[in-house]
Amino acid sequence: MINDKLFGIAMILYLLATFGYVVYLVHRSKVTGWIGTGLALTGWLVNTAAIAVRWIESHQAGYGYIPLSNMYESMVFFSWSIMLIYLVFERVYGYRAIGAFVAPLGFLGIAVVSLNPAISAEIQPLVPALQSNWLTAHVVTCFFGYAAFAVGFAVSIMYLFRHRTETRLGKDAPGILPPAKVLDDLAYKSVAVGFPLLTLGILTGAAWANYAWGTYWSWDPKETWSLITWFVYAAYLHARFTAGWRGVRLAWLSVVGFGCVIFTYWGVNFVLSGLHSYAG
Repeated sequence: MINDKLFGIAMILYLLATFGYVVYLVHRSKVTGWIGTGLALTGWLVNTAAIAVRWIESHQAGYGYIPLSNMYESMVFFSWSIMLIYLVFERVYGYRAIGAFVAPLGFLGIAVVSLNPAISAEIQPLVPALQSNWLTAHVVTCFFGYAAFAVGFAVSIMYLFRHRTETRLGKDAPGILPPAKVLDDLAYKSVAVGFPLLTLGILTGAAWANYAWGTYWSWDPKETWSLITWFVYAAYLHARFTAGWRGVRLAWLSVVGFGCVIFTYWGVNFVLSGLHSYAG
């Protein structure tokens, strides 16, 4: 199918963007920085086209749904969301260096499903529970939240590296990463974007569950782990605002939170069983 080829092109462009950002990070060449951004933006546009083509192909197959229903479709949408959030952050805040840590996540999002023969890319009819307008509202809000957390995770990893350098050599120590204070602030802003989106995702998911199964909440494993993830990021924001946490503790909490995101998304599908088991 054409959409598979387009997703493959987007994956390669995200990988090339990673190399461009890494070269920029090391040499601080404006040219390589613009190349990295250009490749990332081009990859995102191709990713967008691939999603649109898959949507059209689903209509041609007689199913006609927005491609967000299975592991393959949700992962390529996850990549699309991550790169969108990153490109907006780059535009608004101007720290192109974080692309060296975020673009690999966009690449991996497509690679793990495109290169994994166990995950089918075939367009298939929706199961009855997915035949609802709540599908789009729930998945889009959740994955935009996940994408913002992914950016926060990448920035938190950068912070931990930079903090180690500043601890050894002082705050004015030279380095290829932005100052730790800047990274700490960017990580917080990412979480501040992701948290309300995840909250909306959980609320729309509850409404969808009531529509599909007659109950707003059933303590299904994915519901439970979504709530755990919500509490971790709520703790992150509470610790920053109320307890005045900054720096290393918040960075590690961001890493733990994104670990919960990954388990909510992947672990529940493949390790635990429940009402959401079809998502795998």
